Amino acid sequence: MSNMKTNYMGIELKNPIVVGASNLVSDLKHLKKLEEAGAGAIVYKSLFEEQVQLETFFEEEAMAEYNDRHAEMINIYPEMKSAGPLEFLQKLKLAKEALSIPLIASLNCVYKETWVEYALEIEKTGVDGIELNFYEAPREFGVSGQEIMEEQLKITSAVKEALSIPVAVKLSPYYTNTLRFAHMMEGAGADALVLFNKLFQPDIDIDKEELTFNFNKSGKGDYRQALRYMGMLHGKVNTTLVGNSGIIEGKDVIKMILAGADAVQVVSTLYQNGLDYITTMLKDIEVWMKDKDYQSIEEFKGNLSKDKLKDPYAYRRAQYVDILMKKVELYKPNTIV
Repeated sequence: MSNMKTNYMGIELKNPIVVGASNLVSDLKHLKKLEEAGAGAIVYKSLFEEQVQLETFFEEEAMAEYNDRHAEMINIYPEMKSAGPLEFLQKLKLAKEALSIPLIASLNCVYKETWVEYALEIEKTGVDGIELNFYEAPREFGVSGQEIMEEQLKITSAVKEALSIPVAVKLSPYYTNTLRFAHMMEGAGADALVLFNKLFQPDIDIDKEELTFNFNKSGKGDYRQALRYMGMLHGKVNTTLVGNSGIIEGKDVIKMILAGADAVQVVSTLYQNGLDYITTMLKDIEVWMKDKDYQSIEEFKGNLSKDKLKDPYAYRRAQYVDILMKKVELYKPNTIV
């Protein structure tokens, strides 16, 4: 049997397939089924500070609705404070206790202080690591890209300094120079980089003339952007590298590892094919490794990264013209009519 063990930010995994953060993993029954299907690790559903703030606001509004309606009764409820992230933390702790495979927490906050505060509370649940989910969409014209980068680097450094468990950072592909920023994230202390965050995008319903927000799952081929950066980052950073978005089949996992990934995250394929599809993906990887006579993941990891290719320009845009020329030759007629 092939050895599929790999390393994810210092944590040994039995195989490179990690279940990414989603609603799927908020149910203990689903978690156990994913573990039985062979998942190497699971990233728990993200704790979003904005969601906690919104829920707290609605609770306070509801409790204050009938305040000051009677001269002898200021309010009808006793003074209570919102539970905040307590419910999430309790569920996370139960999830960790229910699993024998590594469980990674995911966190998205608004303020630097809250990133550290929530991260410390998450660490107490016993999780094996934490993933900082930098879901940053520009909303103000006056904020520069440099300011966003500096803030994220400061947050990563502060969280890493405060915790004893490893810290991964989930990046988007929209930095001015993603390669440089990945290197800067390593300097800030990130133990792993997840490429890339899939940002939700709005759509428009032209009949109702209103914005819609659909759950846009990844599709075949969506892994290519991450694969390109994976190939260029392999061997250039000491952090572990994790491919994300568009990992649908076992062969997609193989491609990512050949480019240089240590592991991959899957979500959409589980919605499409079921939780036990992980077993099929693992079997496909094992068959391929046997056919290629590979005994372990390490034997082929990064074999098609930029540094190991004969063509040093394979991952660069300069080859775009060559690709176009090859297509022209491919469709060039043999005779002129």
